[in-house]
Amino acid sequence: MTDQPLRLLIFGAHPDDPDFAAGGLAALYSRRGHVVKMVSLTNGDAGHHEMGGAPLAWRRRQEAAAAGRCLGAEYITLDIHDGALLPTLENRNLVIAIIREFQPDLITVHRPNDYHPDHRYASQLVQDASYMVTVPNVVSHVPHLRAMPVIVHTWDHFQKPYPFQADVVVAIDEVIEAKFDALHCHESQMYEWLPYNGGYLDEVPATPAERRQWLRARREGRFRQIADLYREKLVALYGEEQGRRVQYAEAFEACEYGAPLTPEAMRRLFPFFSASVSEQSSH
Repeated sequence: MTDQPLRLLIFGAHPDDPDFAAGGLAALYSRRGHVVKMVSLTNGDAGHHEMGGAPLAWRRRQEAAAAGRCLGAEYITLDIHDGALLPTLENRNLVIAIIREFQPDLITVHRPNDYHPDHRYASQLVQDASYMVTVPNVVSHVPHLRAMPVIVHTWDHFQKPYPFQADVVVAIDEVIEAKFDALHCHESQMYEWLPYNGGYLDEVPATPAERRQWLRARREGRFRQIADLYREKLVALYGEEQGRRVQYAEAFEACEYGAPLTPEAMRRLFPFFSASVSEQSSH
């Protein structure tokens, strides 16, 4: 365990992506006194079937800020249009500045292959920024970092061109309610747009309490699936008894363009595991 608070920077393409992918990790960090920042690279102004533009962007910004409070994190949304995120030099420099200003120990972001172009380009932007954060003459108005942070990709189920490889699997049982409290804040998405887009809007309950219960029942399977998929990794990291008991998990894949996720780095950045983590290796 480090003497200084760790600094976790979670990038997502849209408001709700950071908490959906790594909200459990955010809560675990903040509860242990570490510092967490969540960043949506777009303002989410296209993610609805009845409203859009500035009113939706303002609504989603407020939803994200409320979700961050549930997780003990600062949560910001940038003013880039939803569906229009591109890996431009301007956006790369913006990401470089965000990373430098926050000085993270660990960054999480989508994988570079994904169904949504904004997800893909969010990943590309972070990867493109990874080395450049150390170059003084790039984005020179923000002091450069002396070393790249560790970068990990968040879990997805896509198989091509290559499937997700779980280098780290984190048990989130103790913070699963906080994660769903955060997702519950994204009312425009959890109870309106995603049900409309998915064809199940008529299933959404009317009252907030019923909605929160419904949301957990509908979405918890994803986090159970991650725990079951990587059960042996959980056992290796937490020990036999605890690893078998884990119900909910988040999984992460090391990005080779950041600093290496060595056994020492894993012990420092994921201070949740048993001593056996020292025996783990990472690609």
